[in-house]
Amino acid sequence: MVIIRKVISALYIFWVFIVFTFFMLLFLPGLTLPFLFGNRFSWIGYKFLWIWSGVFSWLTFIRYQFYGRENFRQGKSYIYVSNHTSFLDLPGIRLLIPGEFRPLAKKELLKIPVFGWIARGATVIVDRSDRESKQKSLDRLKETLAHGISILLFAEGTQNRSKEILQPFKDGAFRLAVDTQTALLPIVVIGAGKLMPPGTINLRPGLVKIFVGSEIPVAASSEAALLKQQAFDVMKKMIEENQ
Repeated sequence: MVIIRKVISALYIFWVFIVFTFFMLLFLPGLTLPFLFGNRFSWIGYKFLWIWSGVFSWLTFIRYQFYGRENFRQGKSYIYVSNHTSFLDLPGIRLLIPGEFRPLAKKELLKIPVFGWIARGATVIVDRSDRESKQKSLDRLKETLAHGISILLFAEGTQNRSKEILQPFKDGAFRLAVDTQTALLPIVVIGAGKLMPPGTINLRPGLVKIFVGSEIPVAASSEAALLKQQAFDVMKKMIEENQ
């Protein structure tokens, strides 16, 4: 029985790999070319990312349920702050967020075949070990917000491999919120880490729930440290109440 389970699991992982790669290659022109023309056509690339995410979800039997969509205000740009538990967070967040946005992504993603090409256009890449790269990515994020496009930052900085509900938050999202006077919108992903634990290729089908919290307003008098603590408390409570 154990051997049968292992065989089924291996076949499922292989199937997910095939779906991931085949449809990314199939949609590759739509996932890369629009970004070559800047913000004018980038929304097309994000439409293709939405389609790819939907296909990936349905063909791999990884379902996403969304809560709190009413907290998005049409025509308003946000700094989305989310927890990060698994690669499976990303397709769900793309299906959830209306319109386009720009995630901050670490440079290691560029090494992933095919996906790296997409990440180069659809995200803002940062090398956390390079101070100059950090500043350039920060400038790009500010420029993106100035064009009315929301951004996404994983508040913990990386996937949560600890046993804690949340790892301590990094400062970047909250300093940026104060500098640009942009409201924060908290997002929590629940269940993705169980289906695909961080740092592994182990996968199983199942349900991922994603919740959107109420807007956290930012004023001229706001302090980044207080915003960070407020977001942490709000997101921790959202997870505790819904997991």
